[in-house]
Amino acid sequence: MQPSTPPEVMLMNRSSTDEGLQGRSSSQDQGVRVVIPSPFGVTLHATVTQTPTTVDGDLESARGTLNDKESIPEKLDPSSPVPPKDPTSASLEPPDGGLQAWLTVLGAVLVSLSTFGVVNAYGAFSDFYKTKYLSNYSATLVSMIGAVQVFVLYGLGSISGPLFDAYGPKYMIPISGAIASFALFMLSITKPEQIWQQFLTQSVLFNIGAAFGFFPALGVVAHWFKRKAAYALGCVIAGASAGGIIFPIMLHKLVPRIGFGWSVRAIAFIVLGCYSIASVTIKSRRPPKPLPPLTRIIDFRAFTDIRFALMAIGLWFNILSAFNPFFYVGLYGIVTAGESAVTPYLLAILCSTSIAGRVLPGIVADRVGRFNTITVATLVSGILSLAMWYTADSQAVVIAFAALYGFVSGPCFSLMPACVTQISPIEKVGARIGMLFGFLSTGALAGTPIGGVFIKVETRANFQHLILYTGVLGITGSVFLLAAKLKCNPRLFAVV
Repeated sequence: MQPSTPPEVMLMNRSSTDEGLQGRSSSQDQGVRVVIPSPFGVTLHATVTQTPTTVDGDLESARGTLNDKESIPEKLDPSSPVPPKDPTSASLEPPDGGLQAWLTVLGAVLVSLSTFGVVNAYGAFSDFYKTKYLSNYSATLVSMIGAVQVFVLYGLGSISGPLFDAYGPKYMIPISGAIASFALFMLSITKPEQIWQQFLTQSVLFNIGAAFGFFPALGVVAHWFKRKAAYALGCVIAGASAGGIIFPIMLHKLVPRIGFGWSVRAIAFIVLGCYSIASVTIKSRRPPKPLPPLTRIIDFRAFTDIRFALMAIGLWFNILSAFNPFFYVGLYGIVTAGESAVTPYLLAILCSTSIAGRVLPGIVADRVGRFNTITVATLVSGILSLAMWYTADSQAVVIAFAALYGFVSGPCFSLMPACVTQISPIEKVGARIGMLFGFLSTGALAGTPIGGVFIKVETRANFQHLILYTGVLGITGSVFLLAAKLKCNPRLFAVV
């Protein structure tokens, strides 16, 4: 048996082979007949035709059909190379490490320290305002300065996120730093007993600037990390805890020496320096995309994802209560044990353990599941408030509570962006994070002022009402977070 010759493609003009057919015009039915000899003795015939729509187009149709003959052998040859896939999507996958990735995290940490770190330090501002600077105003009204801070910061997240997705951090970070620093310099020249000035500078202007830096700092981490996202975001959120340590101690030490004005200016210079470094180190890996219409810039469609909706509701209940210890633990220490050398540092103690609570659980969450970790942490935070803060009757117990609460509440803040990242398309991470914080802003606005209503008269019995409110809401939030986790995976002990 002789070896068969390779198949060949032979092209013949159909008009020449079908001349004997009656009633058919060659000008109307021209095409290409493809004859493929087979090594098995079977000849395959196929005809490629192109039907013209007008007589004038016959010539061009025939030419177009015949010109296509060059590609037929290539299409029939199985050894012809396959066009390479578009490498764009692969090149945008988070590398989960590298020098530039960790430099971006460093810059994001500095932004977090300069924005949410100042917000976390409000407990120290509040103590100073209530006793000296704004002593003519009620405790509830003074606490509203801090509540409006969080409300504006969280509320603008719903706008800051889509802007970050569209433009990236290149311009947003420097602009944010300029506004935040300017606001602090303006706060340094506010007058005593003029609370509207603190509202305008500290509550509104500062947090307008902070929102356009803090949320891009969170969103850009998702460009660089996927498996280690919880750990990396935990480091960023830990920067806010560092601010909650540094700035209260600065105020406590500097105000008696150089006054409120220059103490706040010192904080403003630190913020300006941190932003200067962050503007250089933070880089984005994804190309910008068009800014959606104004009517769609707030991603309400995120709530059509039941996992996102349940998570948002659970975190809303948690935010109603989570800031109460940050704002009131120092005052509770004074009510319980009186003024002491330790009392001004209760907030710093809480924030110092919160650093570990925001970083270490991130490592655990990447292994045992982010939803699992944040659900357990929220539940334990609520139980701790009821079991330990409610019964704290000495300075030692208050110190222990501050240290433990700082640690167990850490994941409730640090894992929020990581959970959003887990259930969202990467191109919508910024918008989804912003939408979540925008939704939580209402809880942040209401939470601490409602708590302040319980302690119009600062007694331990009234504080216990505040503590019950704090603990019950925290446990309620954990129930919704568990529901979100089960919606992701119905198995109770699954890694989610």
